[in-house]
Amino acid sequence: MAQGNRSGEGKIALVTGGGSGIGLGLARRLSGEGYRLVITGRRPDVLEKAAAEIAAESGGVVRAITCDVGDPGQVASLFEAIHTEFGRLDLLVNNAGSSVPPVPLEEVTFDQWSGILAANLTGAFLCTQQAFRLMKAQEPRGGRIINNGSISATTPRPNSAPYTATKHAITGLTKSTALDGRPFDIACGQIDIGNAATDMTQKMSSGVLQANGEIAAEPTIPVEHVADAVVYMASLPLSANVLTMTVMATKMPLVGRG
Repeated sequence: MAQGNRSGEGKIALVTGGGSGIGLGLARRLSGEGYRLVITGRRPDVLEKAAAEIAAESGGVVRAITCDVGDPGQVASLFEAIHTEFGRLDLLVNNAGSSVPPVPLEEVTFDQWSGILAANLTGAFLCTQQAFRLMKAQEPRGGRIINNGSISATTPRPNSAPYTATKHAITGLTKSTALDGRPFDIACGQIDIGNAATDMTQKMSSGVLQANGEIAAEPTIPVEHVADAVVYMASLPLSANVLTMTVMATKMPLVGRG
């Protein structure tokens, strides 16, 4: 892409969970679009390695800041660091998340439930809250928030109650954020991803449990297709918004009776 056509030139982006998986793919693509980038996660070694690789590929500014997004103090420090170095934030991608082993609902421990709630929902809320404070005050005002909802935001897999509950809640957070951000030029949308090829989805090729009790292999798609969709969402003027988008492997067993 020609330098002058890059959609992120002059903009600042934060990708949570940006050191691996989908987050790394999104961060790499956004940096290639010219965004000055901050990636965050809980593992400093993974983050630093990812930031160095992305910067070497794009030639852009990439900062790695360790943060547990479920901790309000750490999130506040993260956004203070962004404000200090860059002075503003144009794009927040709430991507960080985790899951628990697929076990019957009654076997999920309270610690597992609490952990996934903190990582998937509380973290997105805390980052959104801090982004609002920054985006309302900066000049020019406003910005965009994109939440990673997952197809579990609408359709559960077997034995996934904690993960599915948080992703359904992300849809509510997305809509509330879009509504509450409207007077302040803050747009918010959600991307629901089905079977992007990462370390987490490697098991798809060997077979996963289906709603009818069978074990079946499922197709995946390259993360690059998801990154293309996020770049499109982020490239819109703040007067336009993609509220929800689903990007999925065409032949995965989502649409239909399962």
